[in-house]
Amino acid sequence: MARTASKKSKAGKKSGSRSRKRRVSRKTASAVPSGLQAGQPAPDFRLASDNGHEIGLSDLKGRKVVLYFYPKDNTPGCTIEACSFRDGHAELEKRGAVVVGMSADSVDTHRNFKQKYHLNFSLLSDPEKKVLEAYGVWKEKSLYGRTFMGIVRSTFIIDRNGTIAKIFPQVKVHGHFEEVLASL
Repeated sequence: MARTASKKSKAGKKSGSRSRKRRVSRKTASAVPSGLQAGQPAPDFRLASDNGHEIGLSDLKGRKVVLYFYPKDNTPGCTIEACSFRDGHAELEKRGAVVVGMSADSVDTHRNFKQKYHLNFSLLSDPEKKVLEAYGVWKEKSLYGRTFMGIVRSTFIIDRNGTIAKIFPQVKVHGHFEEVLASL
């Protein structure tokens, strides 16, 4: 009996430490610390795309832009998200929107990811993380008690004039495409 009680108390301690980790996780991965809000001008940028050409936000003026930030090419969540934008491309075009994905991965990694999954939109590379920081998506994250810097999955809807129309911070992949579509 003493062992059972001992195991229960250890389990209790573990669950207490888990909730403490969750609190840290929510705090460190909070929504858009850069202070960006809907109604503000979207930070401009010019970055290399998967095809090696540079794309800037100003190049897309006059169109609605779905700018989504994701952690890493070829990972399960990022692949699901990219494929949902790929599959819904025609619906987005009907609403006058263009999709642009961005991560810190290299142009070569983006090119391979795009080819592997037949993606029909541009992927931009920000290895220096300047745009990621400007949009407030490069943050301290926590996983299994370890903290590290990374991209918090987020989407910005930018209107035809370059103004942020909607921000989706801390995106959950499943159902996100439908949220984006409803906001256009």
